Amino acid sequence: MQITSIETFVQGQRLGLIRVTAEDGSTGWGQMAPTNADITATVLHRQVAPIALGWDAADLDGLNDAVIEGTYKFPGTYVCRAPAGIDTALWDLRGRQQGKSVCALIGGVPRPFPVYGSSTSRKISPADDAARMVRLRDEKGFRAFKMKIGKRGGHDADEWPGRSEAIIMATRNALGPEIALMADANSCYTPPRAVEIGRLLEDQNFAHFEEPCPYWELEWTAEVAAALTIPVAGGEQDYDLKQWQRLIGGRVIDIAQPDLCYVGGMTRALRVAKLAEEAALPVVPHSANHSFTTLCALHLMGAIPNAGPYVEFSIEDQSAFADLYLPQLQVIDGHVQIPDGPGWGVEINPAWLERAERVASA
Repeated sequence: MQITSIETFVQGQRLGLIRVTAEDGSTGWGQMAPTNADITATVLHRQVAPIALGWDAADLDGLNDAVIEGTYKFPGTYVCRAPAGIDTALWDLRGRQQGKSVCALIGGVPRPFPVYGSSTSRKISPADDAARMVRLRDEKGFRAFKMKIGKRGGHDADEWPGRSEAIIMATRNALGPEIALMADANSCYTPPRAVEIGRLLEDQNFAHFEEPCPYWELEWTAEVAAALTIPVAGGEQDYDLKQWQRLIGGRVIDIAQPDLCYVGGMTRALRVAKLAEEAALPVVPHSANHSFTTLCALHLMGAIPNAGPYVEFSIEDQSAFADLYLPQLQVIDGHVQIPDGPGWGVEINPAWLERAERVASA
């Protein structure tokens, strides 16, 4: 059964959905990676759709490989961000055809899954971030949180002097020893400073230290991971499966964090998860907003044997995604239900589509 149509629905730069139609008229919904979705849609229609149209909708592995090989003159993140939308739409299509959730298709059981509250702001004060974590612990039952430390790509600089040490201590003191805490440095540190900060995280019993060094400096990250006992997490930015082999095979990281929409979709994320499983590493995907990114991560984590203890769940303003699909994801007692309906288990809001710019390849 061949793919006969690929449509993009884009609202500005923030978000783009994909609808794939097969020759029998069946359809599925997916999503390209958020941010610069308009550029990704152009790449999709110009470079990826000519390869995907006419392809067997059931041959997901073959299609993913064909896209990478067929765009070899233009390697890079957009060549994975674009087919992520097609791949996730094809998984939805398959689930709808078989009357199963994506989680069930890959061997899992939809169920409530633990989530951690992810704070992504570096502008908030340590005291205010700690206070909102306490409130969300009490209101939503979160048992784990992640915060930002350092400065994004900061060359050892902090967002403001002393902020990192202050937020590490403020959150631990406010939440007590029973709440799991994690810290994300977003490629901030050289190895000496990363180890210094890592020691403080160890002293405060943090659960993981994310992207301590520039993500392309694999040797730096490996050096930090070897020096610390706290698990080092990484891989959010990585889309090249050969790079994933280096990350995992070289023991650069202790926790694998693929983003399903960056890496190219569920099919390629499953390949990363398998590599991690073979190396006895847990997977905790990057899912920084409440678009399909978190939805897909939940389905993945409900099925793989090496799923880590939590799925990332943003605690920032998510109004941009509030009317994207129904039912919306809800945190109850620190868990989010993996949707158990066919495919992704959600329906796209027609009002959202009406506001989007539609382009079709057929």
